[in-house]
Amino acid sequence: MDQNFSIVSLVLGASTVVQLVLALLLSVSLASWTVIFRKYFGIKRSRLKTDGFEQDFWSGTSLNDLYQGAVANAGNGSPLQRIFASGMREFLKLRDRKLDATALVDGARRAMRAAQQREMDAIESNLSFLASVASVSPYVGLFGTVWGIMHAFVGLSNLQQVTLATVAPGIAEALVATAIGLFAAIPAVIAYNFFARDIDRLAIRFDAFIEEFSNILNRQAIPAAQPNSGARSVAAEFGAR
Repeated sequence: MDQNFSIVSLVLGASTVVQLVLALLLSVSLASWTVIFRKYFGIKRSRLKTDGFEQDFWSGTSLNDLYQGAVANAGNGSPLQRIFASGMREFLKLRDRKLDATALVDGARRAMRAAQQREMDAIESNLSFLASVASVSPYVGLFGTVWGIMHAFVGLSNLQQVTLATVAPGIAEALVATAIGLFAAIPAVIAYNFFARDIDRLAIRFDAFIEEFSNILNRQAIPAAQPNSGARSVAAEFGAR
């Protein structure tokens, strides 16, 4: 009854293999929380910047002004702003070649799709790490538990009389590994599902913007030979939202 069953004492009294498993799980958990906080603030920043750019896009500002602002703010702009800049840049290049409206819009759409893929890759970075932590950590903890129980029973084989008091410390030390594995896995699962939902919503918004902007470019591509045809505003083209 005088056994100390605090977490610290159990970890210190565990076998070397179990201690290594616990150290690995704690390191993974720390890395997971670092990714969670970075991903949370990164997605939130992308969402707020996307909201701001959409508001500017539909406020009546000319496409040329929006494009110049996107080019000047390329390093610190929103993902949607960079997608817009890619499409507008390709549209202006192809327009100088006197291509037909279909070729102009298709080229701009392909450029925006490529830019969207790059932005999604950046937004989804390290998300697979959370998925790996969520799926693997419980098994790593279970390995530590099995090894610890095996080690405890091997030690008990030399005793003449085995009681619950002699078995309990070894079993408790082993079960700590499972607890730490779940401690690492559960937040990773919750965060992964939360971030995956937000990223899907951003992807849907990007898809919708690409289609809407392609319609705008299609209307502007028809009179492309006219002077200053690319300077008209979105509001003038469709009316402000």
